[in-house]
Amino acid sequence: MLHDFSYVAPTAVDELFTFLATHGTKTAVFSGGTDLFVNIRGGLSAPDYVVNLKSVPGLSDLSFDPKAGLSIGACVPVTRVLNDPTVNKKYGVIAKAAGELATHQLRNRATVVGNIVTASPCGDMSSPLLCYDAQVEIASAGGSRIVALKEFITGVKRTVLQPEEIVTRIIVPTTYAGTKGNYLKLKRIKGHDLGVVAVAMIATSKVIRVAISSAAPTPVLLPDFPASASAETIKESARKAISPIDDVRCTKEYRAFMVEEFIDRLHAEVKA
Repeated sequence: MLHDFSYVAPTAVDELFTFLATHGTKTAVFSGGTDLFVNIRGGLSAPDYVVNLKSVPGLSDLSFDPKAGLSIGACVPVTRVLNDPTVNKKYGVIAKAAGELATHQLRNRATVVGNIVTASPCGDMSSPLLCYDAQVEIASAGGSRIVALKEFITGVKRTVLQPEEIVTRIIVPTTYAGTKGNYLKLKRIKGHDLGVVAVAMIATSKVIRVAISSAAPTPVLLPDFPASASAETIKESARKAISPIDDVRCTKEYRAFMVEEFIDRLHAEVKA
């Protein structure tokens, strides 16, 4: 399906926010565009303006500070996060999930920020970021605000973002840096595919944190568990928190079963 739109490529933050303040309700912003252009082609999105963020200073920064933590700019592609030594050392579950996202070609274009802004229940990056207590920095001409990721996604394809706002970066604090953990994802076929269901788990000497994707309208972060918690305790909490559905990829019963199976595997791994 063809759709005409105007292309805008601001080169300054003020230029970007001035444009969004005027045209935000008719605008779609992108960096990788791996979802946006598919949706435009499929008739699911029809913006009057498409704004490329790649030339805006600061949005491509990926950095780590021992006090502030990891900062992932809006234009940082998944491949950079996957290959970054600091991410692999201190936030290994984020790197593991990055490696499960789509194909090599798509990871070179898709961004971590874009993956959460899309707000798909099966997005690969959301559950690991939830485990690490990530925050989202949102900015507009009126200023900036910080929102916890667990409050950012409000439903299927819905977030707290306003039309004049963008996510400038994701902030991952050092609270759980260096913890043991993993990310397990069920796919319909071997190789790269959308997640049928996925579970992320990290553990410290005091706490176990678990997040689940593709088993509810939003990614689900379970309440913290003491380090001594059994797999059965975690599974009982998961049963109450998720609401899987039947769709073309899976039945709700199988999703529920695999959530518990993944919890068993991950619990055994982090307790080993």
